[in-house]
Amino acid sequence: MTIQPAKLRDPAVRAFVHAVNSHDREGFMSLLAPGATMADDGADRDLAVWIDQEIFSSHGHLEVDSESRGGRALVARYRNDTWGEMRTRWTFTVADDGRISRFETGHA
Repeated sequence: MTIQPAKLRDPAVRAFVHAVNSHDREGFMSLLAPGATMADDGADRDLAVWIDQEIFSSHGHLEVDSESRGGRALVARYRNDTWGEMRTRWTFTVADDGRISRFETGHA
């Protein structure tokens, strides 16, 4: 059963999913702490290049199936125009100011 983005527990993660699904690059970038980092399948990636290729230019979309760690870990069906749909895991580190300092994703 899919969890509606508005029902996600962590406000930063909720806003992240909303920005991805609404293709709001400006809103997405405002959620990230200065110097934010990310990893895909265990390998650190260039954040700007990755989000352009995997989210915004390929119309990424998240459908969350479950959340844990107070809403900072998700299992979701992620789809984009490049890879189609896949089951993924997402974990988030949120800084004291409420912005995301790191996220990691990969196959679930």
